[in-house]
Order: sequence, then structure tokens, then C-alpha cells
Amino acid sequence: MAGLVVSGTQVSYIGQDCREIPEHLGRDCGHFAKRLDLSFNLLRSLEGLSAFGSLEELILDNNLLGNDLVLPGLPRLHTLTLNKNQITDLECLLDHLAEVTPALEYLSLLGNVACPNELVSLEKDEEDYKRYRCFVLHKLPNLKFLDARKVTRQEREEALLRGSFMKVVKPKASSDRITASPVHHYTPLPSASRDLTNHRGVLGKCRYVYYGKNSEGNRFIRDDQL
Repeated sequence: MAGLVVSGTQVSYIGQDCREIPEHLGRDCGHFAKRLDLSFNLLRSLEGLSAFGSLEELILDNNLLGNDLVLPGLPRLHTLTLNKNQITDLECLLDHLAEVTPALEYLSLLGNVACPNELVSLEKDEEDYKRYRCFVLHKLPNLKFLDARKVTRQEREEALLRGSFMKVVKPKASSDRITASPVHHYTPLPSASRDLTNHRGVLGKCRYVYYGKNSEGNRFIRDDQL
């Protein structure tokens, strides 16, 4: 099979532009594969992965996997990399992984919007990334490595104490149109005074009060301010 590389229990099917896992791949290799590399494809779905029930390592970097990603139960999987995909909902993913990959120890999400760092946006900084790590470890406390860093004892303690508060909630986009406030063209003078041919004296109200240090300010002081 073109593009297929098998070495012992390691199976690689890299850069084949496949949009789904080929059926023959699971049929021929699923019963013995412990490591499967499907990086640099066009995967949007992981249907067919259930044939690989003995997987311990799964590499899915540089695909098109999004928030609808569904993994089958993989009780032996300890390593999962999902770098550079299209995942934005971190909590949804972590809840799913906690359910289907109970032995997971190494997880990498670099290059996804769900992983806030400068690879995704220059607006993100180290503090954003620290909060992200804290929340991930709160959800998956058995991790030993997250992205490119080993999990420290201090991070575990922080996640235990504050991890549940590190969730990032995105505001929902409102479909309602924003009604602009009516524009009031304010003038301190009554309409009768706007006629240039009318020279009668008029009395109007002004929004502003002049508090002068010198006697000039006295002209603008109201009776109730004396």
C-alpha cells in the first residue's frame, strides 16, 4: 500500500491527504498496531479508529480535526498529540479524553486555538498559557507531560487548588442588532433665538457651569450655589 510504513508494532500513514481513516488500514494493521501516526493528512473524522483497540500512542498532528472529534475507547493509550488542528473548545475535548483515554499521560495541543500561546495568537502570553495548563491538569490529573513541558509538582498542586477556576468562558455572539442611541442635537438656546433677524433677549439653560477663581466666574453661578 503506497504511503504505508510498518515497523514492528508501529504504523505510519503520513501525508496521504486522506479525509478519513482507510478501511483497509484498520483491517490490515489494527490488530497489532501499538503506535499509529496519521499526521499531515486532511482528517476531519476518526471513524475507523475503533479497529485499533491496542493503541498506546496516537499521532494526529496537522489535520483538520475540530470540536466534533470523537475517539473510541482506548484504554491503553498513554500518548496523544493533536498539534495544529482546529480545536477551539478545550473543556469539551478534555471531558471526552477523561472518559475514553483513562491511561493518558502525554497530551499535546500546540497550534490549536484551545491552547493559548504565541503559536496561535500574538495577543496571548505566558500567563494565558499557565492558566490553560492549570485547567488541563485539573481535568486530566494523571498527565505527566503537557505539550512540550513536563508537569511539575507545583503545577499539580496549583491545579488541585485553583484549576476549576481557570476555565475560559467565551462570550456568545448575539444575533440581535444593536440599536443605536438616538442622536440629540442639543442647543442651550430656545429655537426662537436661532433667527438672526430676531434681536429680542432670550433665556436659555446651559449644561456647563463655570467655576472661576476670579470674579469672571460669578456671572455663571446660579442662586442655589451661593
